[in-house]
Amino acid sequence: GMVGLVLSCYTIAVLAIRPFSGFLADTFSRKPMYIIAYFLFVAIFVGYLLAGVLTMFIAFRTLHGLAFGAVSTSGNTLVIDVMPASRRGEGLGYYGATNNLAMAFGPMVGLFLHSTGSFDIIFYVAILFGSIGLFFTFFVKAPKKIPQEHQALSLDRFILLKGIPAAISLVLITIPYGMTNTYIALYTKELGLISNAGIFFFVMSVGLIFSRISAGKKVDHGQMTKIIIQGYVIVILGLVGEIFLKNACLWNGYIGYALLFVIAFCLGYGYGTLIPALNMLFVNLAPHQRRATANSTYLTSWDIGIGTGIFLGGYLSEWRSFTFMYTFGVIFSLIALFLFIKIVIPHFLTYKLR
Repeated sequence: GMVGLVLSCYTIAVLAIRPFSGFLADTFSRKPMYIIAYFLFVAIFVGYLLAGVLTMFIAFRTLHGLAFGAVSTSGNTLVIDVMPASRRGEGLGYYGATNNLAMAFGPMVGLFLHSTGSFDIIFYVAILFGSIGLFFTFFVKAPKKIPQEHQALSLDRFILLKGIPAAISLVLITIPYGMTNTYIALYTKELGLISNAGIFFFVMSVGLIFSRISAGKKVDHGQMTKIIIQGYVIVILGLVGEIFLKNACLWNGYIGYALLFVIAFCLGYGYGTLIPALNMLFVNLAPHQRRATANSTYLTSWDIGIGTGIFLGGYLSEWRSFTFMYTFGVIFSLIALFLFIKIVIPHFLTYKLR
């Protein structure tokens, strides 16, 4: 219950700051905002080491959510600013892949450090890697911010209204992502496959790398929606595998291991394919001066999906089983694919700006 409370505070803080960070990144220079938010994000790790009671930890975790919401929104937009338009889809794909690789390697390293050391070591390593990342932010050559005419505040300054159909589909496909990343370690332990789920995240990261090799340039060659559909289908195949994983383990342990690695590769490849392409879809629905708002809407949808997956997954797995939970994940992903084909694609083709 306490873990759920801490995770919820972080997610709520991220969601609360995203629309405002998008607005600020569209209004002011993005690089200074990115560096300040990045510094705060790294510095807050020190707070975890100093927190002596749970309330302090929750407070630092909430501040961390605010910093992460700001740094991810401004960073995502800054990446688009520094790329040539002709290679924007490819570049955003590589950037998205590095984000996903971090999400894959992070749990792997964290689980390893936890099994061999203490939580303090995890925080020290996080500070180290965060500081290295902060050092590299100063080398980003950002274009000069062009002053914009003052415009009246409106809802569209904080949320990309044209991106709402795509946002709904994105939320649905990322719910099972939250379920998998959070509960796969418990699921595999229950099945007696592996006591440390780090190998699962490693294979997932391999899938992410392969997705960039095969799909990197296709978005820039007019195949955006085709690539996204391909990603949806591969993700669904991986999620279906999670449903049958228990039966495979009961039949033969080696088959269970093989299926687990196939699942990890499919999820890595599928999400590595569709997530950066979906990001580009949001950007193409927004004028240049609303790029940060488009990214904010995209990232907010991602956060809502993962947060819902964590909350709903815990409830469903406790109520029935992990298999039952992943069955719901497949249902959500099928609905997401249906909405994308029937609603999002026609909407995008009508309202896209580039």
